[in-house]
Amino acid sequence: MKPAVLTGEHFFTGDVACAEGALAAGCRFFAGYPITPATEIAEHMASRLPGVGGTYIQMEDEIASMAAVVGASCAGAKSMTATSGPGFSLMMENLGLGICTETPCVVVNVQRAGPSTGLPTLGAQGDMMQARWGSHGHYEIIALAPMSPQEIFYQTIDAFNLSETYRIPVLVMTDEVVGHLSERVIIPDAGKIRTVSRPRAKGRKDRFKPFQPGPNGVPPMAMAGEGYGIHVTGLTHDERGYPVMAPEAQVDMLDRLIGKIRNNLSDIIRTESYRMDDAEVAIVSYGVSARSSLAAVDEARDLGIKAGLLRLITVWPFPEEQVRELARRVKAFVTVELNLGQIHLEVERCAGGKAPAFLVGHAGGTVIPPERIIDVLKNI
Repeated sequence: MKPAVLTGEHFFTGDVACAEGALAAGCRFFAGYPITPATEIAEHMASRLPGVGGTYIQMEDEIASMAAVVGASCAGAKSMTATSGPGFSLMMENLGLGICTETPCVVVNVQRAGPSTGLPTLGAQGDMMQARWGSHGHYEIIALAPMSPQEIFYQTIDAFNLSETYRIPVLVMTDEVVGHLSERVIIPDAGKIRTVSRPRAKGRKDRFKPFQPGPNGVPPMAMAGEGYGIHVTGLTHDERGYPVMAPEAQVDMLDRLIGKIRNNLSDIIRTESYRMDDAEVAIVSYGVSARSSLAAVDEARDLGIKAGLLRLITVWPFPEEQVRELARRVKAFVTVELNLGQIHLEVERCAGGKAPAFLVGHAGGTVIPPERIIDVLKNI
């Protein structure tokens, strides 16, 4: 057996760092289908998982990949898949199944420019709204957005911890640039890496209710084969897991699925502020675009423009209250993202007209240079 945690300093791409983060978090099952620019995650997991007692399966497509990941999680394994835009679209139905059945797993989307086949080898951030609303129906989701190989290592661990804590699929929304960027990645000793496991079923097995919520709204989870009487379905169901075809049951189920996220926002939402204490213009950005935004803030300060950066680490749930609070004291917002304004719409909505919002974005393919951000800042 090889060590699951490769302690020390490494020179990794973001894709490899993501795979190593998954292994450090305890991931022991990966199912996927090759797709640029996420293939390196699958390749690395295929190489590493057998050596740590895990299982790698290349499935026939992304639909089957997502189904396999949900199934492996039901059997007790921490499980993950990785894909890019077209594959992410195919995973949406089974992502909804994982949400409805409260099955923890991690889905990594190394975004590329679309729609359709688009630009397979070039980066974008155009799947952010799909991450929030891609599956049908109403639900909550957790989505993280790393800005470096080092951060994707830790965010993948965090994604597993959030997934296990709240029994929900968690998304890591990275991009081709971060995925293929090579930088130093420091991996600490295994004992210094915090990992979380799902709440486990206890008590009499014949009276167990698989969807009866615990103190934080999350039900304990019984693993397949443990002897608990469970019924799992994608239909609207009650606390026993039995289908109930009634509007009242739909309200009760969604209240619980949505409530376990909305009632724990303070423990889920992560942001980072840079030079925001006296900022008159708030730049809102995430992922690779936040790297350009950091440089733009420093350049703007040198020009006498009081800019600051609110970096979204969790894009979903969106930090609505933080943006609303900023809208009461800043003169303007600037959203920087590699799309035509998907998260910008959220910034505008939460600003509520109290401060104007401007977009620096394009359809993908190249990183936004700091100069474009500075030009907008100068004109505000």
